Amino acid sequence: MSILEHKVAIITGASSGIGRAAAILFAAEGARVVVGARRGLELEKLVAEIEAAGGQAVARAGDVSEETFAEQLVAAATDTFGGLDIAFNNAGTLGAMGALTEITAAAWNETLAVNLSGAFFAAKHQIPAMVSRGGGSVIFTSTFVGHTVGMPGMAPYAASKAGLIGLTQGLAAEFGGAGVRVNALLPGGTDTPMGRIVASTPEALAYVRSLHALGRIAAPEEIAQSALHLASAASSFTTGSAVLVDGGASIFRA
Repeated sequence: MSILEHKVAIITGASSGIGRAAAILFAAEGARVVVGARRGLELEKLVAEIEAAGGQAVARAGDVSEETFAEQLVAAATDTFGGLDIAFNNAGTLGAMGALTEITAAAWNETLAVNLSGAFFAAKHQIPAMVSRGGGSVIFTSTFVGHTVGMPGMAPYAASKAGLIGLTQGLAAEFGGAGVRVNALLPGGTDTPMGRIVASTPEALAYVRSLHALGRIAAPEEIAQSALHLASAASSFTTGSAVLVDGGASIFRA
């Protein structure tokens, strides 16, 4: 039997990068997936790819910073597939970058709205659906930036993503008795569209690679494998954790 056979999963940020890789992997492992992102055309291409491989998927386009979108994703899971067992809340933004003294209040609030409030809205609607099924797994994509490593010019991003770890711990304590596990996944440098903004030149990419003990950045599929572990019964006693998948960036000093 496949690892996620008979499970239903929501994956956000699924139009590219880690989210897209996770949607393909989860579906290949038997999950019926609801994929969400802002770019509807890319989601439809993803659904077609999953279905061509024998999987089941539906797409909903929207903005995770809006609570109604979180409701729509859960409704799609329950109405189309009968319930919800897994949520990989992966959508995020780098937000405004630069010196904190130059960041506007609007830019700060926008970063938190996507990265932190979006996670709050997601969990608020996902967890009751999981409780009604006897439990489930909620996963947030955080980062090592702002947790084990500070980087200049990324304060709004770091603060919003670090907030996810606190949210993870609170929810894990609150809903563990109902069978809901909640964990945060902390990737290192990864070859995604967002990652390419940070490493936008060959020199910047070489520098980012050098930060990691493995001497390279991750492929999205590698991070998706770690998300699969947290989604599956293989991590049945793991909750409230900040799981580093960072190629050793947090412990490496060249």
